[in-house]
Amino acid sequence: MLNIHRKPHDAKDPDAVIRPTLDDLIRLNQPAKSVELARSTARALQSGQYFSAFKGRGMEFDESRPYAHGDDIRSLDWRVTARTGKVHTKLFREERERPVFLSVDLSSPMFFATRGMFKSVLATRLAALIAWSACHHGDRIGGQIFSESGSTEYKPLEGHSAVLRILKGLAERAQAPENPSLRHPAMDKALNELNRHIKPGSLAFIVSDFRHLSAAGASSLGRLAQRSTVVLIMLSDPIERDLPQGLHRYGGLGEDRMILGDEKSRRIHLEKFQTREDELKKLARGHSMRFVSGWTHEEPVVILQRAFRSR
Repeated sequence: MLNIHRKPHDAKDPDAVIRPTLDDLIRLNQPAKSVELARSTARALQSGQYFSAFKGRGMEFDESRPYAHGDDIRSLDWRVTARTGKVHTKLFREERERPVFLSVDLSSPMFFATRGMFKSVLATRLAALIAWSACHHGDRIGGQIFSESGSTEYKPLEGHSAVLRILKGLAERAQAPENPSLRHPAMDKALNELNRHIKPGSLAFIVSDFRHLSAAGASSLGRLAQRSTVVLIMLSDPIERDLPQGLHRYGGLGEDRMILGDEKSRRIHLEKFQTREDELKKLARGHSMRFVSGWTHEEPVVILQRAFRSR
């Protein structure tokens, strides 16, 4: 009989792969500089070049001026026109920066791995790399950390201090599950909060295993994608896709059960995983979101390189 525990069995440093430290996340400042996020992009922008791997930054309002012959009527400023009695046109300029927003799932299922590092640790390292990258490019960085006990939001700010406050929150909440006995939809509530707090035009990274994404949560993601660029990073452990052969004991948070990994069980197990992944990919395609998968035995930088690869 095979005993499968939550602790990764191939870890070189057992403690480092089950709980991150603030120092671990701070040290990712340097590796973040070497990630070639702007390679193979559609076009270079004067600031935040790595974002051109996703959607263009778009345009932001600059000023209004009196209407001139040839102006696009879709750009008329009706508010100023009504106030002044003269037709005015809105002028726009290319956005020079856009907020980067991280939404990191630290609910109880994320504290698991049989290979590599816990999904929770991988999520914090990915978030740290993205945050440092945004900092190096002069962009504001905000965040959200959520679990069964609720979510914490961080207003987008610029600079090292903005990154450090998020990293501190990640390191603290990734030490252990806070309330594993609670079963309310953490992701649904978090995505609702995200829609309330995130600024239109932001670049949002949702880092999770998406195990508990409901129809309501999917709807929230769709609304978010209508006004922001969204990247979904789905994290998984190999055993969540491929069940080992034979009888094995699965030990997790508040559960200890026996599973028979016969041919039928393994097929059903794989089909459930593929269905969940396919549904998330379909959701992403339908709302022009980027979908990226990552595994607990992969290096975070490798996952990010897939995320930023030009489509």
